[in-house]
Amino acid sequence: MTELWVERTGTRRYTGHSSRGAQVLVGSEDVEGVFTPGELLKIALAACSGMSSDAPLSRRLGDDYAATIRVSGLADREQERYPLLEEVLELDLSDLDEADRHRLLTVVQRAVDQVCTVGRTLKSGTEVRFEIDPGDQS
Repeated sequence: MTELWVERTGTRRYTGHSSRGAQVLVGSEDVEGVFTPGELLKIALAACSGMSSDAPLSRRLGDDYAATIRVSGLADREQERYPLLEEVLELDLSDLDEADRHRLLTVVQRAVDQVCTVGRTLKSGTEVRFEIDPGDQS
């Protein structure tokens, strides 16, 4: 299993790491060149939807199809959560007739609903456990 962790690099700045060698810069909105944690949540959702829809779309449109998934959602700062996240998958389906387009959109929606782990987790909720390791205590 891939290990994930963040390390503090400054005031409200962290670098996220994976044991596979990936890194991502995380910080507050006022810091250039970083993602906020909320932005990473949204990007994870959009990327998961894209990856979940990749097989049916590439089968029908070819491996080189272009797609963009835009994701948005305003934070409720009183409750410190995102009450609504919205995704829009943008792609060119102009070569398909209405029946083929409808069929493909149905298959893509089903694929995202069934295999996008991030979306399924957000929709169902999940238990989060947080603990503090105080280090060596003599």
